[in-house]
Amino acid sequence: MQLYAIPTGNLKLDGGAMFGVVPKSLWSKHYPADENNLINLSMRCLLVVDGNRRILINNGIGDKQSEKFFSHYDLNGDDTLLKSLAVHGFTPEDITDMFLTHLHFDHAGGSVKYTADRSGFETVFPNATYWISAPQWEWAMHANRRESASFLKENIKPIEESGRLKLFDYPGELFPGIEVRFYNGHTDGQAIPFIKYNGKTIVFASDLLPTAAHLPLPWVMSYDTRPLITLDEKELFLEEAVDKGYILFFEHDLYTECCTLVRTEKGIKTDKVFTLNELYSL
Repeated sequence: MQLYAIPTGNLKLDGGAMFGVVPKSLWSKHYPADENNLINLSMRCLLVVDGNRRILINNGIGDKQSEKFFSHYDLNGDDTLLKSLAVHGFTPEDITDMFLTHLHFDHAGGSVKYTADRSGFETVFPNATYWISAPQWEWAMHANRRESASFLKENIKPIEESGRLKLFDYPGELFPGIEVRFYNGHTDGQAIPFIKYNGKTIVFASDLLPTAAHLPLPWVMSYDTRPLITLDEKELFLEEAVDKGYILFFEHDLYTECCTLVRTEKGIKTDKVFTLNELYSL
């Protein structure tokens, strides 16, 4: 098995929204904001290559939304999904499995693109099975008013229309060496992959833990639909992660790609911080 970080660019979101009830005087010490209170976040995906299987976990925001839509998020950085795949010698046609932790636009927007004549939409990965948890699919199809702006129909319906949508409604081993668990505080049916790699477990944290700054238990995003459930989920996950030595891979943390955890008198904190490339030498 080989693992590749696939950066797809950055976006900016309101720091207060990202840290919920935590005062800026606290969170800004750990994650800096600009003069507009915006913090810069990565959209870092993960490619798992195992034999003939090439599994891409999430795919960023895509490029098909309007200029007005993108202006709300101040997209920045030189990385794109296609450029980052190409760095490692892959094309969209090479992807056999497209795994989506959930269907918010900054995680799933790269699933779909315009057709050549821009008359409609088609999937970016023409040979891939698209894996989405059944509870998340149902949640997105009947979106609540708070989340509806994050579930864009042009990111979702073309997947179903392609005939390559695969829903799964159970936690467990979805692929050899990749266990999936459901976490429901951020959005119903968010599916988090636990990847067995060289005797270690790497967890693609997605929006369970968007950044390393979100390790303190009460530091929960305002975007989470059920923050008290997130609080319980984080506590259980972090205790297990530190006890079992899991490696966290962050999708949104601009500054920390991977880390291990350590238990301290003040709670669970980051221990070793490194990139995925540096993992090979640990």
